[in-house]
Amino acid sequence: MKGDKAFSLLYPRGKEVEFRKIEDSAYHDLGLDVITSAVTSDKKEQAIVADILSYLTSDPDVTNYRQEIFEDIKNNPDIRAKITELFDQIEFDKQFGAIKKSKDEVEGLWLLMHRLDQYRDYIKCVDALKECLNDERLKSKGLKDYKAYIDEVYADSHFNELKKDLERLSTETSEIQSVTLGLNLNERLEAVSMGIVSVNKKAFKKSGIVSNFADGIGKDKIKDDNEWNGDMHYRQIEKTSGPGFMSFMSEAMRMSNPLLSSMSRSTTSSIPRDDGLAHVPAQFDATLNKMLDVMVKSLRRTLDKYADMAIYHISDVIPEFVYYVRFAEFITGLENKGFKLTKASAVIGDDNRMRAKGFYNFKLALSISDPKEIVGNDLDFDSEHMIYILTGANRGGKTTSTQGIGLLFALAQGGISVPADSFVFEPADCIFTHFPADEDKTMNLGRLGEECIRFKEIFDRTTDESLILMNETFSTTSFEEGYYIACDAVKALLTKGTRTIYNTHMHKLGIDAEEFSKGLQKKAASLIVKSEGGNRSFKLAVAPPEGSSYASDIARKYGVTFEMLTGSETQ
Repeated sequence: MKGDKAFSLLYPRGKEVEFRKIEDSAYHDLGLDVITSAVTSDKKEQAIVADILSYLTSDPDVTNYRQEIFEDIKNNPDIRAKITELFDQIEFDKQFGAIKKSKDEVEGLWLLMHRLDQYRDYIKCVDALKECLNDERLKSKGLKDYKAYIDEVYADSHFNELKKDLERLSTETSEIQSVTLGLNLNERLEAVSMGIVSVNKKAFKKSGIVSNFADGIGKDKIKDDNEWNGDMHYRQIEKTSGPGFMSFMSEAMRMSNPLLSSMSRSTTSSIPRDDGLAHVPAQFDATLNKMLDVMVKSLRRTLDKYADMAIYHISDVIPEFVYYVRFAEFITGLENKGFKLTKASAVIGDDNRMRAKGFYNFKLALSISDPKEIVGNDLDFDSEHMIYILTGANRGGKTTSTQGIGLLFALAQGGISVPADSFVFEPADCIFTHFPADEDKTMNLGRLGEECIRFKEIFDRTTDESLILMNETFSTTSFEEGYYIACDAVKALLTKGTRTIYNTHMHKLGIDAEEFSKGLQKKAASLIVKSEGGNRSFKLAVAPPEGSSYASDIARKYGVTFEMLTGSETQ
């Protein structure tokens, strides 16, 4: 994926950005699917969130650009609400309005009038957006650049000219208050054709032209000709098929001829309800188009001139705003509960490629109610700690910590506040996970074969900018075989310089980490989840594996040492 939009809130304008997609399996392993569902229940919005979080770039400018925009949106809920309201209006017009009508499709008067109203609404939205983004509280480069971009759109799309044209058209069209129709009759007083006599600035009342016509019939004063006082131009309209037109003509004939029915002395007629008042514009459209030919052409010509306005460029950022807004609301809710979240900072060219202080697994915040239960940890990636061999007790927090590191990168690069006291890092070009596969995916190759093939595929795609998270990889065979394969895999990753956390029960791998790192510029280190008297502490420490001592603590706790079992332990 390549960033090539006219303007985006996801990467700086004019910057060439290459993105790599996190695999769906990795998205699931990281728990991002669970987080996405927690952020918004709307399926379309979930797709927006997932799409943005799935695409990563190692460019630190992109991460910092997003982080600053998110801070602005999160810290200014009133601006956030106003922008959301404005974009909802623009998106409605774009998706459902006649504003999207093809220029090649001929529009009648009423559709053109509808489009005129929508352009007017759109201009109001853009004006309000300009004012909203002019708020001095907004500090991010992204939102300031977006304000400048809208100013450019104003100039390039001739918005001021559009405003004047819309004002002129509104004035012209608003003057039409009524239309005078003429009916031609045959010898049986049946309507044979209909046409427009005039377009008027005043609405009909029981006076004037219509009153004279009705009173003239009522007094048996039928004129000898069809001359009218004033300029009358009759344009005959071809009959149209359908019950709507015929029903209208029949009703019009009945209301204008006392020989066919006893009519009231009212000189105006409402279209009968059973004919469907909503269809009146369609019935008169062709008639008015011919009578108002000049004005319709002028209206269509003016609106078509703006059909390629930058509405689509402006509305392109609506999904991006949705992403930031939904996360801002979600993060604000967590902060109000007491969870610690902070702005991340992306750097490059530093030997210390990650410094995380007080981090925890973001997914935990979804499952616990008391932030005091959170155990924060510190961890660095640098040349001496490029790969961590993570060991510890079952359910001691190994997988949670491994997943937590991946979420730090994914959220930070998505621009979202991260669960930590501080987080400074070099962004990853992609995050890869090697977690245990489902049983049905290993039927043909066997678990070990599937693991080896999957690791090889991941390794071939990684770079020194990638992040790999491995969970019990190569543990489905005997210890000897798994250890042998794991050693080569770790050495190969060290050669590449890929940041890796390898969560494993093979304590010997952690013990030998220093040994098989010899001669390599990047080093592996043993990382443990510390135990405290057999209890889980969930605290990480760079130290040799304590598997045997931990097992001894557990055995002693539950009375299954040899001495305790045989009663030979000295009291």
